[in-house]
Amino acid sequence: MNAYDYELMPRAQKAMGSLFDTSIHFYGIKLDDFYDMFLNSPISKRIERGDSAIIEGHSGRELSYSLLESNGFQDLKKPEYYSIGRNKSYWLGWSMAYYQWYKGISFSRITDGVDIDVYWNMYEKYHEMDILQFVDRVDDIRRTAQTESNLKRLRSYARLSQSQLAAKSGVPIRTIQQYEQKAKDINKANVDYVVRLSRVLNCDVEMLLEEF
Repeated sequence: MNAYDYELMPRAQKAMGSLFDTSIHFYGIKLDDFYDMFLNSPISKRIERGDSAIIEGHSGRELSYSLLESNGFQDLKKPEYYSIGRNKSYWLGWSMAYYQWYKGISFSRITDGVDIDVYWNMYEKYHEMDILQFVDRVDDIRRTAQTESNLKRLRSYARLSQSQLAAKSGVPIRTIQQYEQKAKDINKANVDYVVRLSRVLNCDVEMLLEEF
């Protein structure tokens, strides 16, 4: 179910596009670092539930400044005016906002088991297509990612999102994503990371390891 009316959706897309572009393009924050901050911020939760004070009351530039400042960035140059075109970072935020609204799910679920870089790399092929083609492709990607790793299965049992597990364990969310996608071999992981994850998930370390 959509969290807010269709009429607000274009404004949410514009705010998200500007938020992504200002953070990544204007401030030069790496995509992974920015997206981790975004997932763990009140901003993402308020957009998800259709908080009109966020969607209508703030520009993406203001949201970017607030997000980075709350994450310890100091002496930021405040972008009083920043002309944003439909470039790669803007398109990603714009498209993610639409998908979240269309599916009515959290941003964490959209990237659960899928690295944000996967969606970033869709730009060349999909940025001039109808947005519903992007939706269909993301659906396909998410379905493919459902081949669960032990880590993902145990995290699901614990009812924790990737961002929640990262916060509780101290293991970077990108690392958790890579283990769940099997892009990194958890059997060769930093022992400290595996121990931290097992403690949060209340399981033996061996239960996190994969059989190949």
